[in-house]
Amino acid sequence: MTSDDTTLDASAPWLEVDALIDDPRTRIVVCCGSGGVGKTTTAAALGVRAAERGRKVVVLTIDPARRLAQSMGISELDNIPRQVKGVDDAAGGELHAMMLDMKRTFDEIVEGHADADRARAILENPFYQSLSAGFAGTQEYMAMEKLGQLRASDEWDLIVVDTPPSRSALDFLDAPKRLGSFLDGKFIRILMAPAKVGGRAGMKFLNVGMSMMTGTLSKLMGGQLLRDVQTFVAAMDTMFGGFRTRADATYRLLQAPGTAFLVVAAPERDALREAAYFVERLAAEQMPLAGLVLNRVHGSGAAQLSAERALAAAETLTDRTAEDAGADDVQDCGGGENLEPAGIVDLDGGKAATRTAGGLSPAAAAEHSVSPSASAAQLAAGLLRLHAERMQVLARERRTRDRFTALHPEVPVAEVAALPGDVHDLTGLRAIGDRLALGPTDADD
Repeated sequence: MTSDDTTLDASAPWLEVDALIDDPRTRIVVCCGSGGVGKTTTAAALGVRAAERGRKVVVLTIDPARRLAQSMGISELDNIPRQVKGVDDAAGGELHAMMLDMKRTFDEIVEGHADADRARAILENPFYQSLSAGFAGTQEYMAMEKLGQLRASDEWDLIVVDTPPSRSALDFLDAPKRLGSFLDGKFIRILMAPAKVGGRAGMKFLNVGMSMMTGTLSKLMGGQLLRDVQTFVAAMDTMFGGFRTRADATYRLLQAPGTAFLVVAAPERDALREAAYFVERLAAEQMPLAGLVLNRVHGSGAAQLSAERALAAAETLTDRTAEDAGADDVQDCGGGENLEPAGIVDLDGGKAATRTAGGLSPAAAAEHSVSPSASAAQLAAGLLRLHAERMQVLARERRTRDRFTALHPEVPVAEVAALPGDVHDLTGLRAIGDRLALGPTDADD
């Protein structure tokens, strides 16, 4: 660990990232957490590090910002895994990356579970097009579908998942069940009734048995939309059971021993509160939590100098500089020599260090600029104040982190020191991977 890194208390367990990704039994790593905490970067860095340590890895991102493609040097990611060039393959590993195309994944499900005519009818249905493009929970459900497909293919021995950005991290666990329940629920079964009975007889059955309900639905949805939904339901009839079955299968896959969840957070109160909530939910759902990745942790190379001492030293330097400057001004006045009653200096008959009523003349100002020692003192005072601000940030981050570890002392934690700039290439991802793998007992370099 470098001197720029903060360290956890000895009582807090450390997350051993290399042991996790090197273990051949680890087949899926899911990076989850609230938005803006570095999930995508963490997932990509894990993928690069695992590949360069010999694993055959695919990173699945659901981040529409396309930062993963840019950092890996790929012009564009899509629904097909693309190999990442520039990864060190000396250990025999490979790295592929892909970005979920929600609608395309839904289309693939339809095409894979329906004959050509029925698939065409479904894909062209207006309600299906709306559902597949943006229905609540569709993105999360399709992420799980794609994860199931990747795992079933057995082409990669490690899948790293960057979960969808959402206002609540719990959406990742809830949405697949919600969509599966919708597609296999009572509402859909009601709409399937006329199709199951068939033709006019079916419509007559629906009108006799549920005329009030369909009338209400027509008012709420509109007659054309209701017909689109019923047509969609009729075409999808044979597929509905499969949605819930696959959702349940993927959910069990997430609970399996070969899966590891990493909760990613920043050392900020809101992010860690969300992380704590997610940790509790994962435990309730019996999901295998590997640990917490605390991203963008600030550090200092002079942590032994407290904020209070730094501010006091800066104040002392500032006062001393001001006193020295005042003494110089008294000496420069020369006892008032060459000053007229109006305060104007006789420039022709006096000394070189002359003044006007407004201060030093231009020539004298150049000669009596701040001395090198005063300038150095001012610079030192400014640096001390910057250090004090940094130490205050460190103290706040540690308090926030300690509250989390006090609530969840069983959760291993890895801290990733903040980089000076954004990560935009493989070199930056390697740097993140190196920091992820640092242990609390690493010697200072």
